[in-house]
Amino acid sequence: MAGIYIHIPFCKKACHYCDFHFSTSLKNKEALVTALCKEIELRKDYMGSKNISTIYFGGGTPSLLSKEELDKILNTISTHFTVAPDAEVTLEANPDDLTEEKIAGLKQAGINRLSIGIQSFVDEHLTLMNRSHNAKQAIDAVRNAQKAGIKNISIDLIYGLPNLPIDKWRDNIKQAFELDVPHISAYCLTVEKKTALNHMVQKKQITLPNDAETAEQFYMLIEESAKHGFTHYEISNFGKEGMYSRHNSSYWKNEPYLGIGPSAHSYNGSSRQWNISNNALYIKGIEASETIFEIENLTEADKFNEYVMTGLRTIWGINLDYVKTSFGEDILQELLQDSKPYIDSGHMQQNRENVTLTQKGKLIADKIASDLFI
Repeated sequence: MAGIYIHIPFCKKACHYCDFHFSTSLKNKEALVTALCKEIELRKDYMGSKNISTIYFGGGTPSLLSKEELDKILNTISTHFTVAPDAEVTLEANPDDLTEEKIAGLKQAGINRLSIGIQSFVDEHLTLMNRSHNAKQAIDAVRNAQKAGIKNISIDLIYGLPNLPIDKWRDNIKQAFELDVPHISAYCLTVEKKTALNHMVQKKQITLPNDAETAEQFYMLIEESAKHGFTHYEISNFGKEGMYSRHNSSYWKNEPYLGIGPSAHSYNGSSRQWNISNNALYIKGIEASETIFEIENLTEADKFNEYVMTGLRTIWGINLDYVKTSFGEDILQELLQDSKPYIDSGHMQQNRENVTLTQKGKLIADKIASDLFI
């Protein structure tokens, strides 16, 4: 099975921490939707005859699309691909967009999963991040979706924020659990270059918590989510049984996917490619049926390293038999040798089938993965 990712590069305003590709001007939205549909047609053979099991609208802010625009995109996908009857169709949404009327339109268009970018239930933090909603709108958005019958709801939270003492973080996640959503994605605040947040940090206008404080918040979320029936199935993701993100899980399991839209990435097992990160040039290139992407053919080392990087982040870990079958006995033995110091230190654990991170190891997942690379 395979997935399709649609990048919607528009936002009402720029969040201070975000370095994704987007525009706050909507003047080219109609032309871009037309270009998305044409790119879907142009790339219809990218994944061969594989059925589509997941469709994901990311961004940007996909909830800025109208029902008619969503209909147009989804109908184009159905025309050129075989979409599974039970396909997971996710749309990322800002809380202030999710009125009862809006949610009804999303359901009618075929959206059956919402990923709501709440980030925090504290107005002070939402103002700091330059979010377009407040805490009340966040709560109302979830309740409106539940009232409309959408059961598959994920919410995003951010920890490691300035002025976030542990008791306030506890209240934040308590509110999430009280809303009874089946999935939570939680990310540590990261300072990216060329963002307003980076400027504020450099100018010492804000002070970020130290590593020990963010680790305490991360461990609290792990502990409390387990008490509420969540499985910590990927470093940043917590889901109840049967409610894991099928689309994102396919990324971590090396399933192929097609990325549509400016800056979108695609993977077919042997190469990766990524579209130009410029709305106007993307639209112009698609209209002329020109190549608007760069491509990288993956070496065996690339494939192994990517498998380690993604697999290690999940509860499924690195499958030893898969490594042996796909990369050979020598690579397997090298992996086991490189893993041993981390197993001895309690950062990793091994059974007959897999090597996985321990809770302690999750804090340094990227370093461990890089040390296992070939």
